[in-house]
Amino acid sequence: MIKLRIIIRIIRVSNVAVNPLERSQSNEEFTDCSIMAFMDNQTHLQSQPTEMTLLQQGSQQLQWPLSAPQIAQFVAYYQALVTWNERFNLTAITEYQEVQVKHFLDCLVGLQVLGAELKQPPLQERALTCIDVGTGAGFPGVPLKIAWPQSRWTLLDGTGKKLLFLQEVVEQLKLSEVNLVQGRAEEVGRQSASRERFDLVTARAVAPLNTLAEYLLPLARLGGFVMIYKGGSAPQEFMEARKAIELLGGDTVRLAPVQVPFLEEKRFILLIKKVRSTPHLYPRGQGLTRKKPLK
Repeated sequence: MIKLRIIIRIIRVSNVAVNPLERSQSNEEFTDCSIMAFMDNQTHLQSQPTEMTLLQQGSQQLQWPLSAPQIAQFVAYYQALVTWNERFNLTAITEYQEVQVKHFLDCLVGLQVLGAELKQPPLQERALTCIDVGTGAGFPGVPLKIAWPQSRWTLLDGTGKKLLFLQEVVEQLKLSEVNLVQGRAEEVGRQSASRERFDLVTARAVAPLNTLAEYLLPLARLGGFVMIYKGGSAPQEFMEARKAIELLGGDTVRLAPVQVPFLEEKRFILLIKKVRSTPHLYPRGQGLTRKKPLK
């Protein structure tokens, strides 16, 4: 049995108005944790899959083909996901084919919508500064980073264990320009270091749209975009969130039904452009964003 002992750095964001995106001594908590290696032994390592046929074919259908090194990164990501999921509840979806479709391709479909909006220069050539809110096990931020290496990412989540997992993923996959931040969106969105700083803000089905709009739009810079992944309830949620989106400085560019390769379930991408500064009142604290969503 191979064991590894690593030191993990996680930034905890407090209510103090400090820069949550810089690793300063006042904001860092060093957690010394012993973790099991990815594989119990070499035999188990060799039994892991090394190809992702559905992901490779699906990315071509999305007109965003992945290279062999990128496929290898997704394989390593999958291996880490299922290994850590045995100890921490990261996802209910762990079957090899399902992860390729319901996690990886489901995330990559957003590139098709964003790329249709940002044509010149092509999205592949743009080094946008992005933040994934409520990233959890890294969806959609990590798949988007792998497929779009030029992008720069901040992965935000309130749960330290999930960020421990993501730190391991970032190191194993050798992902550059990825910051991990522990905190709540309503706190980070009020801090000057992160408010209206990002070219792209993403979230994947973590709350109703009128709640998500208040979490996400304060983080987007003027002229930047918010991209939200949603299921079949998106049209109805959008009707309830239109006024909130406008109030918070957003203009809806697309509510696009998308076809995730090899998936029959309905999916939508909502793309919002930030056209006005968000009023300083938002995002509201003390859980009001969830308890009393904007109408």
